[in-house]
Order: sequence, then C-alpha cells, then structure tokens
Amino acid sequence: MISIREQLSSVSSGALKGALNALLPLRCLCCDRRVGSDDGLCPVCWHGMAFIEKPVCHRLGTPFAYDVGEETWSPRAIASPPVFDRLRSVAFYEGSAQRLVLAFKFGGRRELARPMGKWMSNAGQEFLGPDCLIVPVPLHWGRLISRRFNQAGALAQVIAKECGGSYEPDILKRQKRTRRQVGLSAKERQKNVRSAFSVDKTRLDRLEGRHVVLIDDVITTGSTIAACTKTLLGGGAASVDILTFALADPSQSDAGGEIHP
Repeated sequence: MISIREQLSSVSSGALKGALNALLPLRCLCCDRRVGSDDGLCPVCWHGMAFIEKPVCHRLGTPFAYDVGEETWSPRAIASPPVFDRLRSVAFYEGSAQRLVLAFKFGGRRELARPMGKWMSNAGQEFLGPDCLIVPVPLHWGRLISRRFNQAGALAQVIAKECGGSYEPDILKRQKRTRRQVGLSAKERQKNVRSAFSVDKTRLDRLEGRHVVLIDDVITTGSTIAACTKTLLGGGAASVDILTFALADPSQSDAGGEIHP
C-alpha cells in the first residue's frame, strides 16, 4: 500500500512538473515547436524522419519493399558480404535524422544522446543484451580535446544502460589522426582509416570470445565501421554487430550504394 508520504510526494512532484512545463514548455527535439512529452518530435519533424522499418536485409539492415522472410539477405549483401554480422540503424541520414545528428555532433546538443540512444536500443534489440560489449567508435585524442566529447561514446553509454550490456570505451583505440571523412570518395575513405585503429592490449581478456556491438552516430560508405570491425575480430572478438542512429541511403550514394568494403 502506498503511504500518505509517498502520495504527497507524488502529488508534489506532479505539480512541480506541471509548473515547470507551464514556465518552460516542452519543445520538439528538432525544432522550436511545442510538444506534449519529453524527448518528443512535433508532427512535422516526425513525418520528416525516414525511419527504417522491418522487413530489412538480415546483414545490412536496409529495408525490403515487401516481406521476403526472416534472415533474408539483399542482393548487395549476397554480392559482397560485409565484415560485420548485422547492421541496424534508426533512420536514413536525411531530413529530421540528419538535423538531429548535426545538432548533436557539432551543435553542442549533448542532451540528444538520451533520446537518440533509446531509439537505437529499440532498433538493435535483436542483438543487444546483458552479455554484449558496447564499444563506441573512438575519436583520436586530439579531436576529442577539440570536440570535448565523443558522440559515439555518449550514445553507447545510453544503449548500455538500456540493454544491461557492458560499456567498454577503452578497448578500441584510434592510433592515427585521420582526415575528416566528409567529402572523400569510398576508396579515399578506406585508405584514410587503414591501420587507424588498434585494440588495447591490456584489455584483450575483456574482448576474447565476446559479442561486440559497435556504436556510431552515422554510417555512410562504412569504411570506418569496417576498419573497426576487422580490428576487433583480430583482437579476439567472437562477433561484431553494428548499431548507428542514421544510415546514408545506399540508393542515393555517390559511391554506388556501398555501405561496406
């Protein structure tokens, strides 16, 4: 039975929340329109989110036009299987999803980690769990200092909390400061990240035989993800799945639709 103290506390908390909402109305994560709940999007921005929904390719996570059965591979995955096991993303990198990524990554909107991470947890629920290692794509220390935070790390923390997995930000290291990937071709991206990553030798026992879920905010050609995956598998990981917030639409890619090497 709920005590009188608990009831009063609940009423007080509800009244305080109502007062705060009146003074500081809840706003859409993407724009300045009012919304009715925390971590919400207004109808316009919700409509602008190109959510990726099932059925999808078992390996690449790209949607099918109709249901072709579970664990079906797309023609692209069959022609050139990725080095990772599965990729899942919340939405295509356009519209509202693109605005959220840019605001989070470059606009100082660190509070977006919570709602974005929760969306990602839902998208990756088929391979997330208490036994997996949640590993963010690392930043070089120089870039980390200038940016002040690793957006992949912030997302990974939320996802680990949601699924009960182990957040492991130090297993994977970026040992070479690479050029920004924006504006580079697929081949230039692959060359740019070659030998850029390593596994911390003091944490090899944490990685050996484990299932890793690699986290990043957005995947375009997949060069960074592929380099990280190869490094983790070479360090002893049993398997690597990929979870990102956004995915560049392969059908719109200048690189011929590639999201894997």
